[in-house]
Amino acid sequence: MPAFHNLSQLYARPGFLLRRAHQISAAVFEDECRSLGLTPAQFGVLSVLRANPGLDQSSLARALGFDKVTVLRVLRGLETRGLIDRVPAPANRRNLSITLSATGREMLKQAQEPADRAYDRLMTPLNKTQRAQLVELLQVLTTGLENEARAAFVPPGQEADAAD
Repeated sequence: MPAFHNLSQLYARPGFLLRRAHQISAAVFEDECRSLGLTPAQFGVLSVLRANPGLDQSSLARALGFDKVTVLRVLRGLETRGLIDRVPAPANRRNLSITLSATGREMLKQAQEPADRAYDRLMTPLNKTQRAQLVELLQVLTTGLENEARAAFVPPGQEADAAD
């Protein structure tokens, strides 16, 4: 079998295309948010904390589908920049409650427009119908294969449902 045929098969694999799309997505986001020094993971953490102040580290990791090491790395970077506060949780002093600092709230506010531009740039090759189809298909794929993930994805408020 010619080498180009093997490569064309590789390049048509969903895993290859999803990885490449993720690389492009991250590059576009980081380009738009360069002046803020914000990564997609950091933006995700800040967004979840804005909607759910006081989450513990494990719940935050599940809310984004991050493993514990990744969420810890992102939190350390955000804390160093003064964007989040971690304090003992009122209900269990061994857990840390994580909230946005005033600086973090301002950063997230500043990041919204560049994040929206990144989304628009990423979706530019697609028409409106294709955009909706892409998002729907990715949701079907990720929901259908959730049990295969290395890190659980459990949006805040659905943790009780996940335990059932």
